[in-house]
Amino acid sequence: MGRPMARNIIAKGHKLVVYDTHHTSMSSLKEFGASLSKSPQELTTQVECVITMLPNNASVMEVYEGENGILKSVQKGTLLIDSSTIDPSVSQTIAARAEDQGAVFLDAPVSGGVNAAKSGQLTFMVGGKSELFPRAEEILLMMGSRVVHCGSVGSGQAAKICNNMLLGISMVGTAEAMNLGIKLGLDPKILINILNSSSGRCWSSEVYSPVPGTMTNVPSANEYKGGFGTKLMAKDLGLAQEAATRTSTPTPLGSLAYQMYSSMINNGYAEKDFSSVFQFFQEQERNS
Repeated sequence: MGRPMARNIIAKGHKLVVYDTHHTSMSSLKEFGASLSKSPQELTTQVECVITMLPNNASVMEVYEGENGILKSVQKGTLLIDSSTIDPSVSQTIAARAEDQGAVFLDAPVSGGVNAAKSGQLTFMVGGKSELFPRAEEILLMMGSRVVHCGSVGSGQAAKICNNMLLGISMVGTAEAMNLGIKLGLDPKILINILNSSSGRCWSSEVYSPVPGTMTNVPSANEYKGGFGTKLMAKDLGLAQEAATRTSTPTPLGSLAYQMYSSMINNGYAEKDFSSVFQFFQEQERNS
């Protein structure tokens, strides 16, 4: 998602410096007009705002606090925006350390998927001091259509974790319902149209169908390539379970969804889009 987000910033006339451990990702952005940096530390000396988007807690800590990390050379007044989905406590730790160096940090995870990233229609959930929000909002609206201030640092992550837990649950439910309907002899195109004009409608059925042949421009129409990986969904569901345990909050369906996606990873689905849970159900039936 970072690539189309970066391209939208450039398309709106702004100068952009990029860094990624995958050099091919940087090369494609260089062709579009971005300048390249050799490390996060070097990058921070050239910009007034840094936006990061990384896969997990450890990656975020490394990029900000590692040997060549952002906080090694961050300039005073620099705005640091992290759009990763991580534990709220990690965001709070980095925010405190950034403040010690005169920089400001906000967490701003995103929702909407790859297609929304390409079209600039993402939703950003922002956690940070209210007086910093307008500055961040102006930047984030270059990549999204909605920016919501959720509260103090970490609250954006809390909102994203809750959202993705519900997304994981609803995708499993949509795949189950569609698979059952097909087994009962229904045409999947007819069934999904019924769901989307009835009380079962949800984002997973209306925008991101998990069933091949029922919708175009979604991963299920492309052998579940691209989109939001199963391993990332499992990671986010794991964050939700950790938060539920920490706050003694019952999340039985979230727990079942986490178990389901963890099982998919162990069965070769880690790199496929998370909507491949439909394919996973069908495979389990064939093997039973």
